[in-house]
Amino acid sequence: MTARAGTGRTNQKQRTRTAIVAAARDLIGTGTEVTMPAIARAALVSEATAYRYFPDLPSLISEALAGVWPPPAEALAPVAHSTDPVERVAFACEFLLRGILARQSSVRAMIAATITRPETATARPGIRFGLIDHALRPLEDTLGATDPAAFAQLKRDLAVVVSAEALFTLTDLCRLDPDEAVTSAVRTATTLTRAAGRSIG
Repeated sequence: MTARAGTGRTNQKQRTRTAIVAAARDLIGTGTEVTMPAIARAALVSEATAYRYFPDLPSLISEALAGVWPPPAEALAPVAHSTDPVERVAFACEFLLRGILARQSSVRAMIAATITRPETATARPGIRFGLIDHALRPLEDTLGATDPAAFAQLKRDLAVVVSAEALFTLTDLCRLDPDEAVTSAVRTATTLTRAAGRSIG
């Protein structure tokens, strides 16, 4: 009986965790503000219970979004044939920023939480880095081999531009509409990549 009771409690905990993650995923899909209280209400649990399963909002959002973003190779499949890093970076930048726009309530919540608690930043998915690495594959044997410092700098430069923070700066502060913001970021990302490519040799 004790074993059965233990199994029952374990199953109940798993059901509760699954319900919380599902509620978070559903809330993200609505585009409304994503908060721990709102997720707890949707999951029919108390906020305290939600925090027992997830120590902070970023870790919950990260689990809710797990599997939503495709791996870099799959995301960049339409430009897999291209050896032009500029074309590949342009595609990667637009792919990421369009995806952020589709999930911006959760991304904004993630950024807000990690700004106030930097130690939770590791919970952020970091999708941009995989996309940038994959997009720059054609430069690995050229710029990466001849000037690794410049190659590393290009990756850092692109991490600033190919990002939710850059997108929200363009929409919120520069007052661009979403399409204009994406176009602007893509232009900057490709300019950086083109300039780095010209430095080879």
